[in-house]
Amino acid sequence: MAADDPKTLVSTEWLEAHLEDPDLRILDATYFLPGVDRDPKAEYAAGHIPGARYFDINEIADARSALPHMAAPVEKFVSRMRAMGVGDGHQVVVYDAMGLFSAARVWWNFRLMGKTDIAVLDGGLPKWKAEGRPLEDMPPILRDRHITVQRQAHLVKDVTQVAAASKLGDWQIVDARSPGRFRGEEPEPRPGMRSGHIPRSKNVHYASLLNADGTMKGNDELRAIFEAAGVDVGKRTITTCGSGVTAAIVMLALHRLGNADVSLYDGSWSEWGQFEQLQVETG
Repeated sequence: MAADDPKTLVSTEWLEAHLEDPDLRILDATYFLPGVDRDPKAEYAAGHIPGARYFDINEIADARSALPHMAAPVEKFVSRMRAMGVGDGHQVVVYDAMGLFSAARVWWNFRLMGKTDIAVLDGGLPKWKAEGRPLEDMPPILRDRHITVQRQAHLVKDVTQVAAASKLGDWQIVDARSPGRFRGEEPEPRPGMRSGHIPRSKNVHYASLLNADGTMKGNDELRAIFEAAGVDVGKRTITTCGSGVTAAIVMLALHRLGNADVSLYDGSWSEWGQFEQLQVETG
């Protein structure tokens, strides 16, 4: 189990001990990949960690983009957080129903908006439930809370920047998808996507960074996994995946290892894989 850090990861023990803190805000950020027959909103309504608000990754997003759940414009993010009663002075903890999957995306999203008092719940809802910790099925009472944001543009990359990094090699690119998808041997879950990976990118499957219970592995294990994949944990890095969700898990792991110079390719393979003019490697 990783050590508690309110800016990256906290344990179920830490969260239960702080449930009554007036400035704690908990977010359920459960999201399922296309084709998974589960309803995150219905599951939230049926039972969630006490006080949790539901953060809809697909709705708190840039509606102007045809790509899935791209980061929301500042104004939309501020509006949604104020309405959810999440604002300045709050310690935020975000979890999901998979263990550690989509919660890291919201951790990155807050950091993109300049809010660093946010942590992912290590092991998420499955670990919380397995330990018999409290749940409720009533939505929390929401009161508007002012939130001040300052977008950190360096934490996100667009397709032009990633293409330049791939060509020049001045950033290392780390792909969080499964080895089969990375090599182009497995089909993509979204139709119309080519198979393969961004040239010069390295593959660190997000699942390899996690224990069987959905918690993140310790720093020594994380470092060994990255090094085995040819990733320099101290070098500036762009993380990518299928649609910018699990790329945030790789970013979170690198942060745990002390590398804060990490950006996320928001469009990820949902963007790169659909444009024939962008080069793709396989194998």
